[in-house]
Amino acid sequence: MDPSVSYLDDKGGRLDDKILQGVDLNEIKELKEFIDGITTNPSLIAKSGRKDKYEDLVREICSIIKGPVSVEVVANNHADMVKEGLKLAKIADNVVVKLPLTYEGLISCKKLWTEHKIPVNITLCFSPGQALLAAKAGACFISPFVGRLDDISCDGLSLIEDICTIYSNYGFDTKVLVASVRSPAHVIEAARLGADSITVPAKVLRQLINHPLTDQGLAIFEKDWGAK
Repeated sequence: MDPSVSYLDDKGGRLDDKILQGVDLNEIKELKEFIDGITTNPSLIAKSGRKDKYEDLVREICSIIKGPVSVEVVANNHADMVKEGLKLAKIADNVVVKLPLTYEGLISCKKLWTEHKIPVNITLCFSPGQALLAAKAGACFISPFVGRLDDISCDGLSLIEDICTIYSNYGFDTKVLVASVRSPAHVIEAARLGADSITVPAKVLRQLINHPLTDQGLAIFEKDWGAK
């Protein structure tokens, strides 16, 4: 059985929906009915003010969200990445170790999966070639960054299309987890292109829920119902 399917089946079902990007426990509790997992990164944890006790923070998140919770290493060499990855995986059963798409990250991914069966999310992907290597290394998830490519006048969504096509052509089991999402349009287009999962900030998730015409329609219904 492939790594992603094995992991997701064991942990409560396939992940096909939205993942919340963030570490704010209040937001996670508020939006948990709409999300299937969580992604974190060192910047988010540092800004939370809980860097010194990040393991406790991750443990709390994992107790709220039962789906995959991606937690990134801060090490930058192979030996330390593996050591830190093993430590992170012990925090909770639903932790996915997040590694950067570097040479050190790829060989660490292969070791963590093949020798320890620890699921890995390879992050900071900006090219189809990188995504191909991540799949070959046994990554359960690949996180291509759409918004950051758009920021430098590249087409971030075309990267999603390329990765989905390549993975389909060769039967890779790695799941495409779209990251650096800036708007509901990114979410809809990524879903249209066949991405498996999308990680979004709380702001974007709320924008997906709300629509001015829905509010307008409700106001009309309430007005008509209250009319004499």
